[in-house]
Amino acid sequence: MGNTLIQKIMARASGRDSVAPGEIVTCAVDLAMILDSGGPRKIWPRLDQLGVGVYDKDKVVVVADHFVPAADPQSAAILKLTRDFVKKFDIKHFYDMEGICHVLMAENGHLQPGMFCTGGDSHSTMGGAFGCYMAGFGAIEMTGVVITGEIWSVVPETIKVDWSGAFGPGVTAKDIMLFLARELGMENAFKAIEFGGKSIRNMSMMERMVLTNMAAELGAETGLVAPDEITLQAIRDGGTEPAADALEWRSDDDATFCADHAFNSSTLAPQVAAPHRPSNSGAAQDFEKDHIKVDQAYIGACVGAKLTDLHMVASVLRGRQVKSGTRLMVAPSSKKIMREAAADGTLATITEAGGLILPSGCGACAGLGAGIIAEGEVCISSTNRNFQGRMGSNKAFVYLGSPYTVAAAAVAGEIVDPRNMLS
Repeated sequence: MGNTLIQKIMARASGRDSVAPGEIVTCAVDLAMILDSGGPRKIWPRLDQLGVGVYDKDKVVVVADHFVPAADPQSAAILKLTRDFVKKFDIKHFYDMEGICHVLMAENGHLQPGMFCTGGDSHSTMGGAFGCYMAGFGAIEMTGVVITGEIWSVVPETIKVDWSGAFGPGVTAKDIMLFLARELGMENAFKAIEFGGKSIRNMSMMERMVLTNMAAELGAETGLVAPDEITLQAIRDGGTEPAADALEWRSDDDATFCADHAFNSSTLAPQVAAPHRPSNSGAAQDFEKDHIKVDQAYIGACVGAKLTDLHMVASVLRGRQVKSGTRLMVAPSSKKIMREAAADGTLATITEAGGLILPSGCGACAGLGAGIIAEGEVCISSTNRNFQGRMGSNKAFVYLGSPYTVAAAAVAGEIVDPRNMLS
């Protein structure tokens, strides 16, 4: 019987020839990522109590992305503590206000196929686009990882999701995930989701990262895409050479999956998720009849403000204006993306249309800093979650859509099908 990709990764990490779904194994951690939000401020006191340090200063990555830039004294104190932690333990990889952690992992070549990685954020699953295991853990679990370099885990079953065919205009990876949240549900605990098929193989790395990131919205432990030449080039773009065995990390042809789904990309329309769950989704065109007025359109987060996302936004806004009474806010996912979007004229297109550029960081996606919304307000967002209170008041309403869909809503002042604004 063959093995799935997740079984192979966890077998290597646990020092075993093979592992089976449902087994509990202890895995050596190749990379541990912690953040300003739930990292040093929660982990450091425990290290002091135990009189220990970090297991490997080269394998612990620290990112300040949630409380940046500091908007109040409490945020400033959290950031100072994070910087002090890095100095104290001589952490070699620290990204201070450089962008959102999951995007920075890709930009800086930290991920390789076959690695076993942990992150102190639920959307750490984004790393699985590189053919590695990466999942999110809480502060207590990450404390153990930072000290020992190990963690126990249940070997998950794998759901295989294949997409074939060509995407139509205005359809993106985000639409796939809003569709899957509805079709597969959000209760897939102790499962990994492996994305494949011709449509996925033709995707850029940035789009694949949306799939694995939002595996968290399906309730899965992680999401993965088997590595190929696109993966190898993304690793090189991050300044690292791919491992010699990079392309060997894939599920066997005779591997057993707990479920196997096949979908046709050519039939997928742009999707919108209504409050307060990503699974409350349907075709964007079905929302038009309700004339849902939008107070704010937000382009941001790890899934929704990459360079390709900003290009989508610009393609809608070019020659148009944001509707009076609607505000468009754009927070690029990293400083690198900000620079590239400025250099190619994308930011100029956005601002000329009436959009406002915000600093790179998690920001309003996590209910922090600029862009949060008030009671009764309606926001359509390119972020990954729309839970009640996620982006501000718990009496606000957040809809989710792709960058195309969010930009189209900013122009129309209400939720519309973006294909009407694409040539």
